Amino acid sequence: MMKQTYGVGLIGFGTAGRIFHAPLIQATPGLELLAVVSSSPEKVSETLPGVEVLPKVAALLARPDIDLVVLATPNETHFPLGKAVLAAGKHVVIDKPFTVSVPEARLLKAEAEKHERMVSVFHNRRWDTDFLTLQALLESGSLGRPVSLELRFDRYRPKVADRWREQQKPGSGIWYDLGTHLLDQVRTLFGMPRAILLDLAAERDGAEVDDVFLALLDYEGMRVTLQASSLVAEPSPQLTLHATGGSFVKHGRDPQENWLRAGHVPTPGWGVDERPGRLTRNEGEGSAVELVGREHPSVPGDYPAYYAGIVEALSGQVPPPVTVEEALEVMTLLEAGLDSYRQDRWIRLKDTNVNSRTLHGRSG
Repeated sequence: MMKQTYGVGLIGFGTAGRIFHAPLIQATPGLELLAVVSSSPEKVSETLPGVEVLPKVAALLARPDIDLVVLATPNETHFPLGKAVLAAGKHVVIDKPFTVSVPEARLLKAEAEKHERMVSVFHNRRWDTDFLTLQALLESGSLGRPVSLELRFDRYRPKVADRWREQQKPGSGIWYDLGTHLLDQVRTLFGMPRAILLDLAAERDGAEVDDVFLALLDYEGMRVTLQASSLVAEPSPQLTLHATGGSFVKHGRDPQENWLRAGHVPTPGWGVDERPGRLTRNEGEGSAVELVGREHPSVPGDYPAYYAGIVEALSGQVPPPVTVEEALEVMTLLEAGLDSYRQDRWIRLKDTNVNSRTLHGRSG
């Protein structure tokens, strides 16, 4: 018999667990957050009164009322914790990125198949307002064939924070953080590119790991540019699309993260972005044709859709909203990008041997 409500355990109560996962889980019909594993029980109890706080992962995994475990922990723990969760017979959602390496990701996929349990990765930026708007425009075909796309994820954080993401640890740095989001968005739209070229740098005073990147992805007939920086005080457009039938430009970051940080919970009207994009294309006929730019409304963002999809997947109705195969492709792009940076050249994705010939005459 299909369960009506699935018990959820959350491991980790830092930014990801507290801001994103806990409120979205609690807002999802069919899920009940029963316990949190955290070294800061006071913080959990203050935010989630009535939810049990456990000091150890083992205590959570031993509970028969926990069906799904969510990992909101440092990237280097995703593989060992994910493996332990699956061995305990639980389904698992892992905050992005999947793991810190492709071999680890493949091993977790094999463990999920072995134990017949679901693994999904929280690539929540697929449900950003700007991405959903871009996706709808491309699917409509109204702009013709895309030839150039630029996606940015900029912030202004001039001071290096005392946190694991900014320390010399496996999976730290902006490429594994924000790069993961942008790679998943592009892969969702266009599939895997033919090749990737990546440049990384550490620009802030005292930075230990990369805090800026520029990546180029090569598709047949199209070039995609991905950029992120920690030192952008006056942001550029969030996305810029040029196509044979016109252009689309959107400013402004999706509001859902800030709403969640402020303690708001998803309600009717959630995700609405009042800032339109700008769509520019030819209008009119014959001699009256002219290039016209108009405001284009934004599709509402929808982070709650992820966990709603998890409930459907647990019920056996559909695959999870982010499949393990999709997460593996993102891991492949992350590693190929690092190979490109280290070798100072394009890396081809469709070749079995990444040391094959380079693109556009650049070699390391």
